[in-house]
Amino acid sequence: MTLFQMEVLIAIMNTGNFTRAGEQIGLSQSGVSHTIRSLEKELGISLFIRERGGVRLTATGEQIAASARIVLNQVSQMKRIAAEANGGSLSGTIRIGAFPSVSVQMLPRLLKALHGSYPELDTRLFEGSYQEIKEWLRTGVVDVGFLPWPDDELEGVLLLHDPLLAVLPVGHSLAAAKELALSQLAAEPFIMPMAGCEALIGSAFAAANLTPNVAYEVADNATILAMVEAGVGVTVVSALTLPEPLSSVAARELSPPLKREIGVAVRSLRDASPAVHAFIQLAQRFSTLS
Repeated sequence: MTLFQMEVLIAIMNTGNFTRAGEQIGLSQSGVSHTIRSLEKELGISLFIRERGGVRLTATGEQIAASARIVLNQVSQMKRIAAEANGGSLSGTIRIGAFPSVSVQMLPRLLKALHGSYPELDTRLFEGSYQEIKEWLRTGVVDVGFLPWPDDELEGVLLLHDPLLAVLPVGHSLAAAKELALSQLAAEPFIMPMAGCEALIGSAFAAANLTPNVAYEVADNATILAMVEAGVGVTVVSALTLPEPLSSVAARELSPPLKREIGVAVRSLRDASPAVHAFIQLAQRFSTLS
């Protein structure tokens, strides 16, 4: 049994599909099938049940996969120790989960710095929602991910405080104010952003004994800003989601301030690879806690 066979096994378990597993690890579908057939022949058991649209592990396969994950984690730990002893030279691939505003605002500079410091290290980006990133971390699809912080199920570090801002049409009567209270927004037609901050915004209104006049629920940030610019309503979004320069709409601070906290998360800091630790350290350098 080889470590590569274990990696293929875990990739199939994570994706539920031989083709997607191959895409994840850089192997053809036939290569994935051949690797698993060889592993099943060596073990003398069937690891997967073939179903329409994918595969799932047998009961014994689940036990084998759990053991394989432990072995791979231990190997990662040994590589980390060796890399630290050799001065931190890194290679391999790190899979990163991020939501769109982080992908746009943070990752380009961060990845450039990472590749400059570790040219032999490859990176892959998986962009999704908060829940998708959390599930990818839990199942091993990604090695590290950006998420609202803190998270009771994951380990990691807090990176930044992202203030939430009121956003209004430029000519709106409230746009003349330097800062706005939620009570001033409650009576306005409200566009509720549905990309992850809706729970935080809803809780803030509820804590102030207010109910926003939600006229629309929209996930795409560009659509939200276009609707605000057109005078359809007002909204509250995080500063990280706003483009620069901001000329088509007016953004104002909230009073009292409201913010989301963003961290970088892993399943286990102790078991994280040297590449992941290097990535986290760079992410901390590129973030600004305020």
